Amino acid sequence: MSLGTRRPRARHALLAATSLATLVALPTFAAAQDTSAVEEIIVTATKRDATIQDIPFSINAQTQADIQKSGAVTLEDLSRNVAGLSIQNLGPGQSQVSIRGVSAGQVVRDQPGVKEQVGVYLDESVISLSLFTPDVDLFDLNRVETLRGPQGTLFGSGSVGGTIRYITNQPKIGAYEGVVEANANVLKGGDVGGYAKGAVNIPVSDKVALRAVGYHTEYAGFIDALGEGGTRKKNVNDGSRSGGRLSLLFKPTEDISITPRVVYQEIKAGGFNRQEVFNLFANPYTTTRPAITLGEREQYLLLDESFKDKTFLGDLTASFGLGSVDLTSVTSYIDRKIALDRDASSLTGSVSVDLGFPAAAVSLPSKLVDTTDLEQFSQELRLSSNGDGPFQWVFGGFYSKVDRVYNQRLPTPGYDAYTDAALGAGTSAAVANGFPANSPYNASLPYNIKQKALFGEASYKLDRLTATVGGRYYDFKENRRFTSGGLFANGDDQVDKTASDGFTPRVLLSYEATDQVTFNAQASKGFRLGGVNDPLNLPLCSPADEAIFGGFQSYDDETLWNYEGGVKSRFGAVTINAAAFYTDIKNLQTTLDAGSCSSRVVFNVPKAHTKGVELEISARPASGLQIGLSGSLVEAEFDSTVRDGTGAVIGGIREGNRLPSVPKFQVSLNATYTHRLTDTMEGYVNASVQHIGNRFTQASDQENNPRSFVSGLPFGGATGNNATVVNLQLPSYELVNFSAGLNLDNGVDVIAYVNNIFDENPLLSFDRERGGRARLGYSVGQPRTIGMTVRKTF
Repeated sequence: MSLGTRRPRARHALLAATSLATLVALPTFAAAQDTSAVEEIIVTATKRDATIQDIPFSINAQTQADIQKSGAVTLEDLSRNVAGLSIQNLGPGQSQVSIRGVSAGQVVRDQPGVKEQVGVYLDESVISLSLFTPDVDLFDLNRVETLRGPQGTLFGSGSVGGTIRYITNQPKIGAYEGVVEANANVLKGGDVGGYAKGAVNIPVSDKVALRAVGYHTEYAGFIDALGEGGTRKKNVNDGSRSGGRLSLLFKPTEDISITPRVVYQEIKAGGFNRQEVFNLFANPYTTTRPAITLGEREQYLLLDESFKDKTFLGDLTASFGLGSVDLTSVTSYIDRKIALDRDASSLTGSVSVDLGFPAAAVSLPSKLVDTTDLEQFSQELRLSSNGDGPFQWVFGGFYSKVDRVYNQRLPTPGYDAYTDAALGAGTSAAVANGFPANSPYNASLPYNIKQKALFGEASYKLDRLTATVGGRYYDFKENRRFTSGGLFANGDDQVDKTASDGFTPRVLLSYEATDQVTFNAQASKGFRLGGVNDPLNLPLCSPADEAIFGGFQSYDDETLWNYEGGVKSRFGAVTINAAAFYTDIKNLQTTLDAGSCSSRVVFNVPKAHTKGVELEISARPASGLQIGLSGSLVEAEFDSTVRDGTGAVIGGIREGNRLPSVPKFQVSLNATYTHRLTDTMEGYVNASVQHIGNRFTQASDQENNPRSFVSGLPFGGATGNNATVVNLQLPSYELVNFSAGLNLDNGVDVIAYVNNIFDENPLLSFDRERGGRARLGYSVGQPRTIGMTVRKTF
């Protein structure tokens, strides 16, 4: 049976190597007319096939039909329908994922050393990269699995809070099939987007099959950029995503399967979804420059911004049946290049004001250029049992090597002349440290990370009770070099090393009380590698900020223990699954803004916790009617207070304060009604309501809030003493979506939809430069979108 196939529920020995589950399988609208049928999704979250209801650990699977029905195009869209999953949108290709409230706060582009808290996989290949986890296209996916809680036993250190797995449709031998899909949509304000996508499965022979996928999407922009002289550029954050997958299945015998694959994707964006409330060059306080009050979905730019992300993945998965044992090998190679251009004119200008440079120097256009060049090789080899006996097991080894070069440049044409005039001839060349002229800040950070691991899980089923134990031994070595130069830098050249090894265990119990009700319990440990902070940009720091943040160079490994209990039940056409959890976190790696230094630092918070409940319900109360509900209530708080040398609390890290970026409450309700209209046509309507509770971007945002940001910079006739009051609590928001579709028996589907019907402007994260002295703004969500999709399957 192929991965992701739906089949009638059956309890059997596939409970092996599993952990606690609280997932409800949401049936697709195509099956909604049979209210007595109970169907399951086959998942591979335990590195073996098992039905969702039989997996005793917290997992959600959004199938291809669920994705199509919801109209989701990104992981952020999907997250609103998954209990306990939250995404902090920081711009295209820059989203942070957290599960069950385990969150370190906002990580930004210039923190390449921070490791991810949620591991992300494309099938068997790991693709997560802290902030820059690839924004995978959801077309021709079989499902997206969300595994809640630490998954280090089977998925490594990046899965300290959980794991997300994109599972693609695999080549099928003996089947010629395909799908083509086209879409057009328009956003409030008039910008138009759309896409064209296609997939085909070709049976080459009775032993070989080929699957090819291609897609191109044009994203409509919705942010306007004001500029010098009263100019306005419309919809600057438009973009595109193009790519494809080509996979070949070679199956010479029933016991051998070899699947090589190549994946390529390129994302481009013309700007960022940033809505500004203050800019050094555009604020209500200037008198020698036009006074400007920025409105909804507006920003101010001297230079165009952009984002590019090119990802190549080549992998080979091979499995061999060796009697009662299966051998699986996964070899993966990733080549990824990321280039981000951000208008840094206000940041550079704010420093120029502090240095006493003339207004002409302050107003020079300046661009921050970030580039990441990543190569990653990984190899996994594992053995697993494949019988139906009470004892089941999986054991394997993993190796990965990451070579990563991160560079920053700040090209500001003409800047050196003002530097030398104000600070003395030759100053700019003296501090350049070998980097280019007219670039007041430059840094190069090559990284090398090697990981070795052994992992395994085994389970034994005795009557209605199944016990599972597992663990992972890991060994990490990280080497990095930091070199900087320019007027804003320290002229650093230092080499740092981080190394760690240890063991993360997991213990699980599952008790089948009746054929309808199963109770589960789990204790599992998670791990995240520590690292080294970049040196502060001392020339930009105030003496107070240097004293507070200058002593935090390295940070330790983060560990946690997750304890949970849950129940999964099914009564006829109603499924109710629930779980309660408690997570005890040690040395939480929390990110803070280092005030005026234009630097970010990572602190270890000795103790923190999250606790909460998750609930997911699916019901088919009448013929053709399907209702789904998912929600979570989470308390995520610091249990320690971190203070500076004067006794003052640093950055809001106070016992009882909330962990950043996590809503206390989120809930999603959806309903689909399907009705046969004619002998050859079926129609359906779908409506959903999603509520996301309030959040904070950084831990410090909940202290002294609402907050008055005072730039302290006299420029453009502004005194610098004017206050911009900002409420840093990101407000809760609701999104209401509606769609209607026709499904024809000839394989044609036509869907019309409206997303964000009431044109909510959700504030997703808060962005500040130099502690608010240069620029303040929010990342915001997409406005009301009206569209139509036509799909043809064959």
